[in-house]
Amino acid sequence: MAQSPLVMRIVSASFAAANRAGMIIRDIMRKGELGVVEKGINDLQTEADRSAQRCIVASLSKQFPKVDIIGEETLDPNDKIPADWIVLGTDTEILAKPCPENLTNVKDEDVVIWVDPVDGTAEYTQGLLDHVTVLIGIAVNGKAVAGVIHQPFYNYKTANATLGRTIWGVIGIGTFGLDKVLPPAGKRIVTTTRSHSNKTVTDSVQAMSPDEVIPAGGCGHKALLVIAGVAHAYVFGSPGCKKWDTCAPEAVLHAMGGRLTDVHGNDIRYEATVKKQNAGGVIATMSDHDWYLSRVPQSVKDALPA
Repeated sequence: MAQSPLVMRIVSASFAAANRAGMIIRDIMRKGELGVVEKGINDLQTEADRSAQRCIVASLSKQFPKVDIIGEETLDPNDKIPADWIVLGTDTEILAKPCPENLTNVKDEDVVIWVDPVDGTAEYTQGLLDHVTVLIGIAVNGKAVAGVIHQPFYNYKTANATLGRTIWGVIGIGTFGLDKVLPPAGKRIVTTTRSHSNKTVTDSVQAMSPDEVIPAGGCGHKALLVIAGVAHAYVFGSPGCKKWDTCAPEAVLHAMGGRLTDVHGNDIRYEATVKKQNAGGVIATMSDHDWYLSRVPQSVKDALPA
């Protein structure tokens, strides 16, 4: 049997690694030994961040040693990783999907994998567990083409429910693991940051004339609010988030027919050599993207580089 195309194998392996990372994250929370350290202002790291990244990077590096993998956390490369954290399994349902023609001949050197092991770390430490996601984004020649978003604590408020859910998407195939839901008609709901606000963020949100604003943690969580129809748009007029925050959400959103750009309407680039910060902010929608871009105040556009 012929080997599946590289991109589909990476997505399949990422799906398995994200699920294993979710188990590690839940286990650390259950034990209560979060091991919080401050990396900077409003920038925390926990033992869950460190352990989940070790799991994901080790698992993917073992299978794709020539592919660039960039994780959020700076870790000691000599750290010993438990054998049961290295996942070499794949998801057969993903491998059974036909690969889009434009991705069938992708080479190792064309790919960068962006990993945020715990998106929504602050919320993790505060017990806002539905905001927490594991993000693995796959970029080819600088463009986000596929992504995996795992919610370790999905269903955590429901008694006796199975915890965790994994959503994945490939542009040209679709998004799987949740259904697209239209947001409420007759009103405009915007989601934005709950912990990294400033004047340009506030001005951007208010310019949309929202009927409701949902403050939320984690780029992955806010993107899922848009996909699930809870919000019409995710608006963040600030250079706060990084490439590992947006690569997976952008691909999953795009695969379902949505769009994620900076506030100028530019696509975000994901080559290994790019600056890690998304200096132009983020706008994410399932529809009417150009309308939201048109509402961004000129003062915000002037403050954020194009």
